[in-house]
Amino acid sequence: MKIPQMIAAEFRRLTASPMSIVALIALMAVPVLYGGLYLWANQNPYDRLDQVPAAIVVDDLGATVNGEKINYGEEVADELVKDGSFDWHLVSTSSAATGVDSSKYDFSITFPKDFSESLASASGSAPQKATVTLTTNDTNSYLASTIGEQAAEKIRTSIVKKVNEQAASQFLMGLSDIRSQLVSAADGASQLVDGSTTAQSGAATLADGTAQLATGSQQLSDGNAQLAAGAQQLASGAAQVASGNQQLAQVADKAGSAAQQAAAAAPTLRADILQQLTDAGATPQQIADATAALDKLGSQLQTGNSQVQTLVGKVDQLSAGANQVASGSATLAAKSQEAAAGAAQVASGAQQAAGGASQLRDGLTTLKDGTAQLRDGLNNGVAQIPDNSPELQKKQAATIADPVNLKNSSITSAGTYGAGLAPFFVALAAWIGIYALFLIVKPVSRRAITALHSPIKITLAGWLTPGLLGTIQMVGLFAVVAGALQFSIHNPLGMFGMMAMASLTFAAIILALNVWLGSVGQFLGLVLMVLQLVTAGGTFPWQTLPGPLAALHHVLPMSYAVDGMRQLMYGGNPATAWADAGVLALWMLIALLVSAIGVTRMTHFRTLRDLRPSLIG
Repeated sequence: MKIPQMIAAEFRRLTASPMSIVALIALMAVPVLYGGLYLWANQNPYDRLDQVPAAIVVDDLGATVNGEKINYGEEVADELVKDGSFDWHLVSTSSAATGVDSSKYDFSITFPKDFSESLASASGSAPQKATVTLTTNDTNSYLASTIGEQAAEKIRTSIVKKVNEQAASQFLMGLSDIRSQLVSAADGASQLVDGSTTAQSGAATLADGTAQLATGSQQLSDGNAQLAAGAQQLASGAAQVASGNQQLAQVADKAGSAAQQAAAAAPTLRADILQQLTDAGATPQQIADATAALDKLGSQLQTGNSQVQTLVGKVDQLSAGANQVASGSATLAAKSQEAAAGAAQVASGAQQAAGGASQLRDGLTTLKDGTAQLRDGLNNGVAQIPDNSPELQKKQAATIADPVNLKNSSITSAGTYGAGLAPFFVALAAWIGIYALFLIVKPVSRRAITALHSPIKITLAGWLTPGLLGTIQMVGLFAVVAGALQFSIHNPLGMFGMMAMASLTFAAIILALNVWLGSVGQFLGLVLMVLQLVTAGGTFPWQTLPGPLAALHHVLPMSYAVDGMRQLMYGGNPATAWADAGVLALWMLIALLVSAIGVTRMTHFRTLRDLRPSLIG
């Protein structure tokens, strides 16, 4: 008997009666029903989240910000309702609690009374975090609770963005005001630099002038000291002259008085002499000669008296002038002493003024340098603060509040949630389909074992029968995935080839289990399916598995079937898909070899297990 004949005989057995045909059709439809219905139900659930009922409670009393009444809770609630991501219902606190408890709402979001006040406190002296309460009930749906948590996090992010944008806007406005003040300060600093430069120049001139004044005043002090000494000597000499003149005036007065007396007595004396001469009997000639001599003497005496009197007057004037000179010299000496003392003080003050002017010059030089640094620093500060328009400030505030735009750059993309699950559930459906077929398909033909002694032919016939049926199952499942559900498939031919390869590989594995262990092997096929269900990494990344299960991920065939389908369905790496197909082919060859060994044992030996009836089929 040849392999096609054995396959045909098995098909005839499977379709021998109407009930057999119904059973075959039902089992053939298992993968399509399992995989198709599950993927249909989960085709794109995120597009239907707007049908998930959720409650919003706004207890927020609002807050006053910059003189304006703001209610952030109402604003966020309105945005959520307009967004329509969920079937939002604005309700009271009690209605929300009752609704979540009774499954009317899957979850609720509550904005408490102090929500706005807490947000506004960020700019005050007692900042506190605002609270948004998410209420879930896992009896409604665990995934609904998880989605609610994601929604709450999105709400939190939106609120943070809103608050950050407002804070950034206030900051930028304040920065703009600071820039304006810095510009004014820089202008003032420039004026201060100009003024300090002028002051410094004047101080330098003042320092030079006070230095010259100090030198001149010192010379004046020295000259006044010499003048005071000379004036003192002059006063002393004048006093001596005045004393001598006074004595001279006294002598001159006596001389004048004597001359005056002599002049006054001259006529009497002339008369007495002439009388005496007459009495003595002088001759007339003698008397005439004596008279001429006496007249001449009298005239000379009068003349001398006149000169003496004039000279006495002059001496008296000289004495009076000498007294005045002595008095003035004494006053001059006293004043010269005072002038010398004042000049010394002026010299000392001038020295101090020169020192102060020098310090002032140095201080103003430092002030000029400092104001120049202040001006330059203010100008640098102004240059570093951009002069932005109000429109640009709004854009900057929005950017600061939300600085990162997430740009998805996918090497490959499944497209929808259902398409993302498709490779896993297709592979699982392929295993379930083969497993179900082995409930009615005989692993090996007893007749072929009796008629033929060719283990390889018997093995191939026992494998190809469920393998061909499994391939037909994959045709139906592929039609559902690509046609009915319209999932995008990058490489349709490769995808179907991988599905068929997986089905044939699973058929070989379950065949080997049945050949060696009979009904126990069929049960182990179920156990193996459960192991692959959790280790294939179909829903969560396999790296999240516990260590022993993660190790099985790298061994069991369904992991490679899932990965290969992903590569081909999403447009991944063809080399990886070929490697996955190679691993499946290796599993298939090893399973067929193990089956052939088991069939060989069955054709040459009989055991008590072979004589016992099987629990299945």
